[in-house]
Amino acid sequence: MSEADFIARLRSLATDPAARGLADDAAEWEGLVLTHDMIVEGIHFLPDDTPQDVAWKLVAVNLSDLAAKGAAPIGILLGYSLGDDAWDAAFADGLDLALRRFGILLLGGDTVRAPEGAPRSFGLTAIGRAPEGGAPSRSGAKPGDQIWVTGSIGNAGLGLAMRLGQVEPNETCLAAYRRPQPQLTFGQAVVRHVHAMMDVSDGLLIDAQRMADASGCEIGIMLESIPLSAALLAVRPDILDTRLAAATAGDDYQLLFTADPGASAAIREISAGLNVAVTPIGHAGVGAGIQLTHRAQRIALPPRLGFMH
Repeated sequence: MSEADFIARLRSLATDPAARGLADDAAEWEGLVLTHDMIVEGIHFLPDDTPQDVAWKLVAVNLSDLAAKGAAPIGILLGYSLGDDAWDAAFADGLDLALRRFGILLLGGDTVRAPEGAPRSFGLTAIGRAPEGGAPSRSGAKPGDQIWVTGSIGNAGLGLAMRLGQVEPNETCLAAYRRPQPQLTFGQAVVRHVHAMMDVSDGLLIDAQRMADASGCEIGIMLESIPLSAALLAVRPDILDTRLAAATAGDDYQLLFTADPGASAAIREISAGLNVAVTPIGHAGVGAGIQLTHRAQRIALPPRLGFMH
């Protein structure tokens, strides 16, 4: 059973409006935004990643979901699989650093001990305060909306290839893989202008597909407009294959959002004030799914849009 199949089976159980039909990054309940993500060794992080980096990533990926709802983070609940004493102590040090960096509280959680040799796995629930007027969902995109993305796309995917020794390393891409930066401040600042917003975790294309499906509209993406960093282009040529690879790699933890074109000036002003790059990459339209173009030429969807369990 795939991830999507299992979630579909659970939808009949998630009947409260707070669950948003299990079609969003988070739940909104009584003024709170609630989200839970897990990471597993060998799937979401490498066995030789440092425990400090693993702790940071566990916190950051959950806070990225809060950022996508424009929520102000409050605290976390940690689910931890005990293992090697030295590794666990280093993880706790990394968790302390991440909590202090993002100004959030550890409120509780649970620990277990897995069988010896089992892959490490961790879960984290993040709790935030919903913005005034409520948290935006994936389902709010409207035909005519402009599609935006923060930061740059593809750095973390290339950083993973660097960690695997497949590409000559550079610090920018390695840092994007090791220590993603959730766009919390920007999410809170821009939320009043957006119609739909989610974070890019599994890949820009697969997440845009999810937004299109939830919103019941078409998401058109101009591949030449996807922001690629100088660090990525230093080791990859700026060609269609490079852009498709970046758009399907995942682990970016940037924000994908839609807004009325009339909000463009306000969005750019927020971007400049916070020094967070934003780029318009397409438009929403009548229809379904995602449509790709590259330099005004229609492009077929790749067989793999991003990561899915």
